[in-house]
Amino acid sequence: MSDETDELKEAAERAKEVRALAPVSLTMAILAVLVATVTLLGHRAHTEELLLQTQATDQWSYYQAKNMRRNNLEALDDVLTALENTKEERAEAVRKHFHEEIDKYRDQQKDIQTEAKDFEAERDKASHRANRFDLGEVFLEIALVVTSITLLTERRAYWYFGFVLAGIGILCAASGLLLR
Repeated sequence: MSDETDELKEAAERAKEVRALAPVSLTMAILAVLVATVTLLGHRAHTEELLLQTQATDQWSYYQAKNMRRNNLEALDDVLTALENTKEERAEAVRKHFHEEIDKYRDQQKDIQTEAKDFEAERDKASHRANRFDLGEVFLEIALVVTSITLLTERRAYWYFGFVLAGIGILCAASGLLLR
């Protein structure tokens, strides 16, 4: 950000010398603010992406824990089946309890899996949003540099081209805001 500040100071000094370049200096100031704003939005979108990835990973770990518990119960059920010759009523009661637990874990796994996939989908959206902000930032940065060339050359074509690049940058950033 200090580079943009230095450029703005130089532009302001140059604008004092040549009044016709005052709109260019104003444009540069506005572009610097837009660059800072879009950069902040990009950083926040990347942070959101990381948080969602963490939540998805946590859900998949939870899913795996439920899967292991269910597998253990299924293994115990197999053991009880093998031991059915001893106290059949007690073995059947324990077996029924294991089947209830197995079914419960299976149902919970479905919900956990759905939640994990939802987090992954949200993470992907946040990633796309962050990429749009990053692209907008790049175009705004280039627009700022191209616009500053106007001060050196005193050719308005660079200023107009800076407007075009800034417009593209703003559209990219706006498209990031629209992705929800």
